[in-house]
Formats: sequence, C-alpha cells, structure tokens
Amino acid sequence: MATAAAVDAVVRAAGPHVAELMARVEQRLRELAAGHGAVLAEHAGATIAAGGKRLRPLLVLLAAGAPAGEAATRRLVRSAVAVELIHSASLVHDDVLDAAPTRRGRPTVVAAAGRRIATATGDLLFSRAFAELAAGGEPDDVRALSAASSALARGELVQRADAWNVAVPLERYLERCVLKTGSLFEAACRLGALAVGGPADALGAFGRRIGLAFQLLDDVLDVSGPASRTGKARGTDLLDGTVTLPLILARQRDPALAATDLRALRDPVEAEALCDRIAATGALEEARRRALDVVAEATAALPALPDRQRRALELVAAGVVERYA
Repeated sequence: MATAAAVDAVVRAAGPHVAELMARVEQRLRELAAGHGAVLAEHAGATIAAGGKRLRPLLVLLAAGAPAGEAATRRLVRSAVAVELIHSASLVHDDVLDAAPTRRGRPTVVAAAGRRIATATGDLLFSRAFAELAAGGEPDDVRALSAASSALARGELVQRADAWNVAVPLERYLERCVLKTGSLFEAACRLGALAVGGPADALGAFGRRIGLAFQLLDDVLDVSGPASRTGKARGTDLLDGTVTLPLILARQRDPALAATDLRALRDPVEAEALCDRIAATGALEEARRRALDVVAEATAALPALPDRQRRALELVAAGVVERYA
C-alpha cells in the first residue's frame, strides 16, 4: 500500500479489534527477534523493525473479520506473525542473492554483516515462522504457509533461470509474480479465514490476485520511479537482469527493444535511458491497466462478507492501486 495513512484507513474501516490485534502481533514479533542470541537477535530484530506497512499480517486479520473468542484470536495472531516472519526471511535471502546494499533506506543484513550472517538470519526467521504455527497444533495452517514458502522458492528459481532473457514469455512472467508475491498474499488471506471457519478458498483467491497486482505495479515503479519514492534507482531490476512486464510489453511495440542485451547495461545512467525508451512506447500505461483489471477481478470475486469486513478488504485493493498513482 502507498502510505501509512492508507493502512490506518483500512484499520479504522475494519474496526477497533484490528488495531488491538496488530499491537499483539508487533509485541510477539519483538519477543521472537530478541530470543536467539545476541548476533542473530540484532539482525533479525533490525529486519523485523524495518518491516514496512505490515500488509501481509494485516490481510490475515482482515480475512478473518472479528474473531469470536480468545482461542481464535491467538490463532490469528500466530498466523499473522508467521506470515510476517516468512516475508522478512524472504527479503533477507533475496538481498543475499542480489548483494543488495540497502532496503527501505537501511543497510541490508548482508551489507552490514556479510553473507553467512545474513543467510543464518533468514533461516532463523523461516524456522521461527513454522515454530509459531506448529505451537497452535493446526495442520491446515502449517500446510497453507508451507505451500506459500515452497512457491517463494520456486519463484526465485524461475527468476534466476530467466535472468537476462528479454524473450521471457508473458505467461511465465505472470507465473513468477504469483509464485514470488501472490502466494504469500494468498496464504495470509487463507490463514485468516481458516482461523474463523471462513471461506478460505475464495479469500485465498482474492489474496493471490491482490498480490499479483501488487507485483505488477511494483515492476512499473521500477521503470517509472522516481528514486525518492521507491528508494532505488530507476531500472534496478533491469541492471540485475530481471525482465518485468513493462519491458515485455514494450518489446512488442518497439522491435528494437526485443534485441536489447541487458548484460550490456553498465551503470544506472544506462538503465535509466532504457527505462525512458520503455516508457516512450506506452507500455507503462498498459501495464498499469492490466494491474487494475486484476484488482477489479479480485474485488468482484469477493464472497459474501459482513459490510465492514468487505469494505476493509476493498480498501486494501484500492491501496495497492494507490502505490502507482
């Protein structure tokens, strides 16, 4: 979502119980980060503390609506914590693979402490996520998060296999987006529904679509910028050899772009020039339209829900779109 204000609007729409539950999620995250030795606790804690808008745990709570009883509440908190831990772990490991110097304006674990500590930090966060769910004794919850974690790994393998290949088919790119981003959004919504006996399949499908749109628009932002908003130079994905929707669409409009050798990009200046060529084709507008279509499909397919719960989920969808506006 675009801003903290957008998240606050969602929380207000959902009801006071959501703010209370998010506070419990934050407290549990702090407890987990502090309990595993000084070195790992330092880096795990810093990773969790830098955790952005907490969209994924928020989705767990929104998909549940208002829980009935302390048992359902504890299950929801465990699920929300686990989802955020998986997300944090995946970011740490991504930064190791990309040798990324910063994330959200702060030095990454790999930049601050090296590859071994960063890998161990990511592993710790992954293991704590499943320990958190296992403590609840709900096998369906563990299965849902395990499926998402496996999808994250497959998505990373697909991205690495397709690196530097400007001829990546659209369908394969979309599959990668679902695996790397949509799968954890789906798990978040599914876990929330499971905790209260809600429509897990339908809400999981909503989450998957919202996650896909989130990634499509994130890839648009990589080309459109500006760096002051995204925290990274325009064309960072292109410099890393990652082919995304704007380039896929632009190469259909400008045949010269289909012959681009991403390995030949030497610096951010050349990457920005390629971004300008992509933008000149009108591909960014088409990519945004496709993302908006996915969001519309997601909200149209929401199951019957209490008005307040539905409104909060619709605001999440609107907030995903707002990231680009």
